[in-house]
Amino acid sequence: MAKVLLVNPVVREEDIPRHIPYGISLLASIAMKKGHLVQIYDANAWRKGFDVLEKVFRADDWDVIAIGGLTTTYRFIKKAFQLAKKNSPKSILMAGGGFITSMPQDIMGWIPEIDLGLVGEAFVTFPEVLDKIDRQDFNFSSTTGVVFRHKNGKSYLTPAKPVIKNLDDLPYPAWDLLPLDIYFKNSANLFSEESFTAKRRMDVNGSLGCGLVCKYCWHLGTTGDMIVEEDKAGENQVVFTYGRNIRYHSPSYIVNMVKHLYEVYNIDFASFIDENLMTMDAASRGIWLNEICDLWKEKGLQPTCRQKNIPHDEDCRGVHWNGTSHAGLHKFETLKRMHEAGCTHLVYGLESFDPNILKNLGKGSTAARNKSSVGICLSSGIKPIPNIILGFPEETFDSIKNTITAMKELGITAKPHFATAYPGSEWYYSYKNSIIEQYEGDLEKYIAELGDASSISATISHHFTGVELIGLQEIIYKKDLRLLALAEKNWHRNRKQEQINYPQDSINFKSKSVRGPMEAEGRTF
Repeated sequence: MAKVLLVNPVVREEDIPRHIPYGISLLASIAMKKGHLVQIYDANAWRKGFDVLEKVFRADDWDVIAIGGLTTTYRFIKKAFQLAKKNSPKSILMAGGGFITSMPQDIMGWIPEIDLGLVGEAFVTFPEVLDKIDRQDFNFSSTTGVVFRHKNGKSYLTPAKPVIKNLDDLPYPAWDLLPLDIYFKNSANLFSEESFTAKRRMDVNGSLGCGLVCKYCWHLGTTGDMIVEEDKAGENQVVFTYGRNIRYHSPSYIVNMVKHLYEVYNIDFASFIDENLMTMDAASRGIWLNEICDLWKEKGLQPTCRQKNIPHDEDCRGVHWNGTSHAGLHKFETLKRMHEAGCTHLVYGLESFDPNILKNLGKGSTAARNKSSVGICLSSGIKPIPNIILGFPEETFDSIKNTITAMKELGITAKPHFATAYPGSEWYYSYKNSIIEQYEGDLEKYIAELGDASSISATISHHFTGVELIGLQEIIYKKDLRLLALAEKNWHRNRKQEQINYPQDSINFKSKSVRGPMEAEGRTF
């Protein structure tokens, strides 16, 4: 059987390791069930540097070294592949995850060390290619869902692999291969009293896909929202669509998994990392979350503070949890049941309070819904954690004023992220030429600089420069309308009257009218 090393890259160099590598540990579990020998080197947890990584590459005769992650981990991944080729030259070097799915041909050109890339969902593809490698069969031309390198060095992308339909067929992740104590040590966060006092927090994933069409999102290509088509040059390319492969684990699968984590690893907090609690609940017509809450109680996971309706303290037993919500989808009755079951806080992607920006964003919310969502969530007992974005293409001083005014009215504070055109998103295809121009023709440099949108990379704003956006970020954080008015006055005085207009490329999207999570309200996207 194949001897496999999976490498999890450093996710946020400026932050401590907070989230387990759920996807990689799930793939490890799938491969081990097929009999393959798997180890994980979690560079994000250990933070031992590239010198230690080189020793790991030399530690065994690996048949496969597989490295994957989001585009924001590109710099680490590229260096890791270079070191893998140097220190383990006989290994098949395999890439996977969002960074290669979003732009496979570009990545294969920029990282010549990669032998094979898994494009899209890898639950079926990964064990399939491992079995081929185990048989010494290195012809991947008939394998769907991969990009491979011909002997002449040219890469070839095969048709997309169909996604699995029933997520409950997946095993639990191989948690025992991870340094859980490191992640447990970093369990606490400031989003709620319960999350701040958490000692053993673990991540869980309840769903894949999304029914919304947010222009900043890369449309979750690894979950099936993509096809492969020939471009004008006759080469296969990934095309992201507005088709939606919405899938979610059954409530029993999710709650039984948390019950297992509670009994085996003594967790006290579960974080849903799929970011789609409310969209999935809407897709199930309001059944999914209510069943999860009911089972949470039945399985004895409801925290004692919620059972007894008393303040949370260190004697509390059970599992608190959190996730995300969408302002246009939440229902007070559902939120109340979530609170009773142990939900402590929900991250709300409010993004903006400007009607024009929200209308163009594709998320299906309005300024009024954004405003009402905060109070409704608070009244249920759950704390809403607001996310705000600055630097939309349509951003103006008026739109910023609308956001600050709403934040003051609601009493919320947030330091905005910057609107960022991640590969695979509609924004990326709309502004790709402008991005390349801003980086003097070097697209790879842009990819290498991408982070979590807390700093400026390329700007897509039609009206503001990167430097101006940094100043406006601070003004929004301080909710200072007086300073905003002063900034606007200076902007008009110093700026030439002609408006900056970035040319838009042809958008590489196949638009479809799909009845998804919003269909209960009679809307299609």
